[in-house]
Amino acid sequence: MNTPKNNFLVLTVLFLLAMTTSVFAQDAPKPKASPAQTATGKVGAANISIAYSSPSVKGRKVWGELVPYGKAWRAGANEATTFTTDKDIMVQGKALKAGKYSVFMVPTEGQWQIIFNSQTGQWGTNREGANFDPANNVLAVNVTPKKSAQMNESLKYAITGKGFSLMWENLEVPVAIK
Repeated sequence: MNTPKNNFLVLTVLFLLAMTTSVFAQDAPKPKASPAQTATGKVGAANISIAYSSPSVKGRKVWGELVPYGKAWRAGANEATTFTTDKDIMVQGKALKAGKYSVFMVPTEGQWQIIFNSQTGQWGTNREGANFDPANNVLAVNVTPKKSAQMNESLKYAITGKGFSLMWENLEVPVAIK
């Protein structure tokens, strides 16, 4: 029977259901702006992994603006990027012992400096810029970036049999490993 009391109860139940759905929908986790990623692979006998957070271009000019030239950069977003190798390797012809390192990069329009630092687990930046103590630098090498084969909206790392590359926007930064 359709009475005012029944109509009120039906409307109240519908209202409560709508409010509950709305509240739960707001609690759904939003995707991170720079999600955590890991690149893994083998170079010779060494198992290598690079853990990083992957920012997106989002219409911004990356090199020279978002990532300034001449200043150390965390090589990703959020926490400092980490590089792990289970064997001693040669990076750009220089020795790097097996272990876990933070990776920082100093980009320029020409050569880039790639820095392996023994401090890990820190947030990638602080008020002064990249968050690392240069006294903990284990290895620094220079590499030459090149135009990438395709536009990469999100930063990514790839490990190949010859080393690794950072790829973002229209740039690829190859690092040779033996």
